[in-house]
Amino acid sequence: MTVSVWVTLLLALLAANVPFMTERIFLLGPKRSPKPKVWRVVELLLLWGLTLGLGMALEARIGQRHVQGWEFYAAFGFLFLTFAFPGFIWRYLRKSRLATKELDEPVPELPPRHERRE
Repeated sequence: MTVSVWVTLLLALLAANVPFMTERIFLLGPKRSPKPKVWRVVELLLLWGLTLGLGMALEARIGQRHVQGWEFYAAFGFLFLTFAFPGFIWRYLRKSRLATKELDEPVPELPPRHERRE
């Protein structure tokens, strides 16, 4: 694979996770805490389109750009969603250790070893 393919894949991996890593709208807009899920989806679609456009521009720079059918765009869309999986997990599915009540309570200390009943 050429360097342009690797650049496109790396950019897609980074761009797919950006909506989940920041509370700012489009990285530059106002900070919304928490940012609505609709904004995350809109950002994801926009970044998908920008990544696709960069890939097409790099392909045209190398040589003639090939015409793609709908299957290509669907496959790239699902690849982009797969790349977004780590950011989604980080944002929505990880358990915050500081927020759980059990971990906020102090842990009772064990008595010294010679005082334990065995």
